[in-house]
Amino acid sequence: MALAIFDLDNTLLAGDSDHRWGEFLCEKGLAEAADFRARNDQFYADYQAGTLDMRAYLDFVLAPLAGKTRAEVRALQRQFIADCIEPMLLDKAFDLLNEHRVAGDTLLMMTATHAVVAEPVAARLGFQYWLGSGVALSAGRYTGRAEGTPCFQEGKVTQLAQWRLEHPEAAPPEHTWFYSDSHNDLPLLMNVGHPVAVDPDPTLRAHAESAGWAVMSLRG
Repeated sequence: MALAIFDLDNTLLAGDSDHRWGEFLCEKGLAEAADFRARNDQFYADYQAGTLDMRAYLDFVLAPLAGKTRAEVRALQRQFIADCIEPMLLDKAFDLLNEHRVAGDTLLMMTATHAVVAEPVAARLGFQYWLGSGVALSAGRYTGRAEGTPCFQEGKVTQLAQWRLEHPEAAPPEHTWFYSDSHNDLPLLMNVGHPVAVDPDPTLRAHAESAGWAVMSLRG
């Protein structure tokens, strides 16, 4: 059996759930639309360029949740999944996940997206295991701040190493697959036996072709 790791945004989804969450907050009147949208778009451009300050972005996108209870956020999560995530789902992504399940592999979703979004999306996709960027709570309420090491770039390598300590039964790196669309995931892609570029950005595609990695599409 192998360990199959999947990035989320623009890999298993036809879009970016984190950026869409920012738009959703504006639509629900939880953020000042004009300024928030502009900053959200700039952070996304920084992500695409590989220059994103992930801690600054997380604190920005989580700020509208400050003071909200778990129950209040759960209601937002349910609506977000129904309105925003369902249209992004890909039939071929479910097929790929099922191939690994049938093979008896362990499936793990790893995403830089914060846990408020990552948790319900992982459940919708049927993952038992998932890792995302942490979200701080205090006395049962969201603080509006990030927590822990973001699951981003080298942070994915760090989080996976910790997860392996907690799951020693998981397959070793040489029997690990990692599917991703983004050059931001190169640190982890270069640390698994089976890196796969999925509908990759130009930087990742060039690297994958040079290195002889598999390249695939889940969109057409």
